[in-house]
Amino acid sequence: MKRRFVKMMVAASAVAALCACGDDSASSPNNPPSANTECAGIVATADAFVLNANGVYVIYADGNVTDAAGNPVGYFADGVLMDLSGAPITAGVDLNALTVCPANATVDPGTGAIVPVSSSSADVVNPADPNSSSGVNPVDPTSSGTVLSSAIDPTSSSGVGPVNPTSSSDVAPESSSSAEPVKPSGNPEEDIKKYPVPTLKTILGNGTSGWNTRYWDACKPHCSQTSTDGAEGKPKINTQAEYEASHYTARVCNIHDIEIPTFTYSKGLERYWVGIQNTPNACQEASPASGGGFTCTDMAPVAVNDTLAYAFVAGSDATTSCGKCFHLQYDGSFHDASASNGAKATHKALKGKHIIVMASNIGHDVKPGQFDLMVPGGGPGIFNALQLQITKPGIEWGATYGGFLTYCQNGEKCGYDGTLDCYQTCVKEMCDAAFGDSNYPNLLRGCHWFADWFMAADNPTYQWEEVDCPQYLVDKYQTTISTSIETNILFQSDWSQYKGGDFITTDACSKTPNAQGEYCDPDQLAADKAKTY
Repeated sequence: MKRRFVKMMVAASAVAALCACGDDSASSPNNPPSANTECAGIVATADAFVLNANGVYVIYADGNVTDAAGNPVGYFADGVLMDLSGAPITAGVDLNALTVCPANATVDPGTGAIVPVSSSSADVVNPADPNSSSGVNPVDPTSSGTVLSSAIDPTSSSGVGPVNPTSSSDVAPESSSSAEPVKPSGNPEEDIKKYPVPTLKTILGNGTSGWNTRYWDACKPHCSQTSTDGAEGKPKINTQAEYEASHYTARVCNIHDIEIPTFTYSKGLERYWVGIQNTPNACQEASPASGGGFTCTDMAPVAVNDTLAYAFVAGSDATTSCGKCFHLQYDGSFHDASASNGAKATHKALKGKHIIVMASNIGHDVKPGQFDLMVPGGGPGIFNALQLQITKPGIEWGATYGGFLTYCQNGEKCGYDGTLDCYQTCVKEMCDAAFGDSNYPNLLRGCHWFADWFMAADNPTYQWEEVDCPQYLVDKYQTTISTSIETNILFQSDWSQYKGGDFITTDACSKTPNAQGEYCDPDQLAADKAKTY
């Protein structure tokens, strides 16, 4: 059964108070004469409540809390102000008694810096109450229930949470005149700190079992491909609404780890057909292969804490489709364990830990209940774009299926029944040799995660359930470029020269034919097709 991760916070009295404020602003307790004084020196990227309680706290409508300078410091829910770890700072906070300050700053989408907005006539207004059912669901880190919510997004113009990817109002076609910032992969170990930590209950013994395998082929994710029928779990793209409901396409990066479109205008700019073309995959279609699409390296696994991690997986089309998430809890054993071949120290060390995974690939050879974990050093499998990114000679890549750990299990290293410490040390030495001096630090981080957090466990077993996706995984998964089925970005067979900035677009084709029934101007068509980065 699918379980919802976001806990609803509803306070009827707060809702009523806000409604009353909206009906008669002159009598609003949120609009005292001292508002301008109390708002002086406050940085607010959206309308927010201000609390003075052994410090200044700015409380946003989604429950996120910053200090006066705009730095995230905690959360607010049910009248309780909490720090980032969930520890209460003060309780009994009545939002109706607080001053509300209007937004006076934005967040630079390119740098994440807070930029003041000049406005001397801004009115004090009333934002949505974080306790209200009409606002975004806030986080209650003290709850014993399972909780996930949006974190503050430094690239958002509101500064209080990521844009809702399922809202059609947030989607616009790409424009040839709008500047596109460079969108490199992030640093998962730093990015994860912006998101709240969920509390998970045990699911061991729920009867739904499975096991992990592992791989990292660096190929463009299967879920970056579009379809019209949803075959193999791919996102549908017949209409904008259908595309949004499919969770969009998975992000794709070029060989420099910079995000590129998941699809473009039709490959040949056909004169009698206006459509889209999937960006070539570095593992198959691209020519040259280095010019194709790769996995963005910040999709490598990351530890939330000692007992919880997030990762991406390839799943079975019988179990999942693109963009679905699952909660796994490890049971201390492994696939094909028997009385004569029992669990190793690595599996026992992993027991009880939780991981939430999101399907970014659908594997033809993946069985129901099996999730093929995307982890650097896990072995490329049948395809291998990693060799295009890491080109230095003499690297020992281990087994095609199993990667570094399988190599460490041979007799010259740790053997099949080696110690936990031996496996961890061996794997990390191979991680360092392969990724330590590369241009892809996330590959090194993810590879070390396998040894340190995952305990170098070989094909461990777990109990699992489907869940709503945590915002961190959603933000790492969804394309930020190809969010509309309407695009005029020009097809490229070689994306390796793209270093960020504006995309090359085509003006040759239109959905409205000319008098000759042609959709493209022949002269402009030739000029557009000659454009490259």
